[in-house]
Amino acid sequence: MNTSRSLLKLTRSPVVSTWRRTLLTRCMSTSTIRLSDKLVVHTDTPENNPSIPFEFTPENLKRAEEIVKKYPPQYKKAAVIPLLDLGQRQLGWTSISVMNAVAKLAEIPPMRVYEVATFYTMFNREPVGKYFLQLCTTTPCQLCGSTEIQKTIENHLKIKTGETTKDKLFTLVEVECAGACVNAPVLAVNDDYYEDLTPETTIKILDDLKASKNPKPGPQSGRHTCEPANGYTTLLGEPYGPDFKIRKDLMDTPASEGSTTA
Repeated sequence: MNTSRSLLKLTRSPVVSTWRRTLLTRCMSTSTIRLSDKLVVHTDTPENNPSIPFEFTPENLKRAEEIVKKYPPQYKKAAVIPLLDLGQRQLGWTSISVMNAVAKLAEIPPMRVYEVATFYTMFNREPVGKYFLQLCTTTPCQLCGSTEIQKTIENHLKIKTGETTKDKLFTLVEVECAGACVNAPVLAVNDDYYEDLTPETTIKILDDLKASKNPKPGPQSGRHTCEPANGYTTLLGEPYGPDFKIRKDLMDTPASEGSTTA
């Protein structure tokens, strides 16, 4: 009781009151709060519920069985990620029925599969377009113009980031580092990377995809891979051999003559 009274007196003291007022009125600099567009819970919808059947095709079922065989019988659960990837490639996205089919193959409770599918952003738990556009907007890409590329895609396709076009061809999302910083800005389209983008090359890629063409992946600037944009600065001549800067007489001397014995 005495302790409670002491605490009450302390909170009413001028020093604590001043501290509280300072804390409440002080201007704090904080970054913008961005809410996730994905939830870790599942809600049944007409297009995504357990009553919608899913089965692997005979070809994919054979692949799935081969995947499971790579792991010891007591560790079939280790095959969950490649099996989910296989299911997503077949259906186009990872529905609850795909997860249940994977759980059955791996012989584990469905909840174990749900835990994996909701953790990794590579699994799309909502339908996406035929061409899944993942634009990197991390610092290197942003410094090289990814914001302009994002606006170009949104304006050209008439959608916002996180949306799908009405014809179900394109879905645009914003992702963190694509791991190709030296070729920034980078746009991943399904499994292919398109790099060194400009608004003009981005529009051309989108138009080619819409016309069912296959634009060449990789740098769009003329670079072959990730060599310097202004050309090579080293290794411009013929590569030298193992005798580089070694006296010719040493190279011509048999090994036995140059050896000594203790």
